[in-house]
Amino acid sequence: MEKDGENGEQKKQIPLLTPYQMGKFKLSHRIVLAPLTRQRSYNNVPQPHAILYYSQRTTKGGLLIAEATGVSDTAQGYPDTPGIWTKEQVEAWKPIVDAVHAKGGIFFCQIWHVGRVSNRGFQPNGQDPISSTDKPLTPQIRSNGIDVAEFTPPRRLATDEIPEIVQHFRLAARNAMEAGFDGVEIHGAHGYLIDQFMKNQVNDRTDKYGGSLENRCRFALEIVEAVSNEIGPDRVGIRLSPFANYMESGDSDPEALGLYMSKSLNKYNILYCHMVEPRMKTVGEKSECPHSLVPMRKAFKGTFISAGGFDRDDGNKAMAEKRTDLVAYGRLFLANPDLPKRFELNAPLNKYNRDTFYVPEPVIGYTDYPFLETATD
Repeated sequence: MEKDGENGEQKKQIPLLTPYQMGKFKLSHRIVLAPLTRQRSYNNVPQPHAILYYSQRTTKGGLLIAEATGVSDTAQGYPDTPGIWTKEQVEAWKPIVDAVHAKGGIFFCQIWHVGRVSNRGFQPNGQDPISSTDKPLTPQIRSNGIDVAEFTPPRRLATDEIPEIVQHFRLAARNAMEAGFDGVEIHGAHGYLIDQFMKNQVNDRTDKYGGSLENRCRFALEIVEAVSNEIGPDRVGIRLSPFANYMESGDSDPEALGLYMSKSLNKYNILYCHMVEPRMKTVGEKSECPHSLVPMRKAFKGTFISAGGFDRDDGNKAMAEKRTDLVAYGRLFLANPDLPKRFELNAPLNKYNRDTFYVPEPVIGYTDYPFLETATD
């Protein structure tokens, strides 16, 4: 990029700011807003304050992935996370999606089921959460470092109940189209329901959804197929974290799992695969790791998005070495609504405040992070 000549005016352009054709979507740069749970959707309904939040982080030709959004009334496990299974929720998403489109952004909805990462308090009629297993999850300190999340031991789904859950993902994808989203990202990461089927440290089933790698991935791929059939594979992505053991969902051979999924996804011609870096064993915590996503990136034929602990230099290096097509940024984008501009200018970044990540505040820690031009006022 340093050469002069006909592209002389672009000689300073960093790899993260180069354009990219993602299927039918023309991206102006490679910096993606990662899906970030913010817990500000009261009663599971997206709120008007999300219009400003997403619009602030939109650039023309930029890709944004919305926060994890429940596919059904059994999908929730956290306070005030949004859903997309009711008419009211679909209507509430519309002005948020419109605001992103008004600024030229491309907006995908991440569709989600928490599985056993829940308790009866979040479930309809106080029933037990559902999972691949009936193994309970140990109580966990919540992200704020203070509260303890208690989980009700889950009920193992019967084989003949699983198609109904697949159907919930299909309907959520249809609803996302109705709300105006450009596509959906299936949340298959971080120890939630799909991951609870894929990972052999959780899945102890003896039916066609358990045992072999192929069987454990069957549920995920049935959802991919159903969602692709519903809205078209050119509007479908999936997020995976084969190496993570978040929510006690580890696997004995994460590389084999990641490779099997990367290759299997090619059959469905979906738009992208969004994978969490092996160094992110837990959410938000980097560790040294010998593994790499390169074999998965090589195996998958569509667009590859990497996430997990990237900064500007790291992202540029991954791009320059062709280790990925796009890089998703979470906490940095949360704290810097104009992150692409700051990366372009190599400007200093706002520091994020972890204490306000999940508070039900419509402004504080949400839409009050300063832009570059206001940071110096």
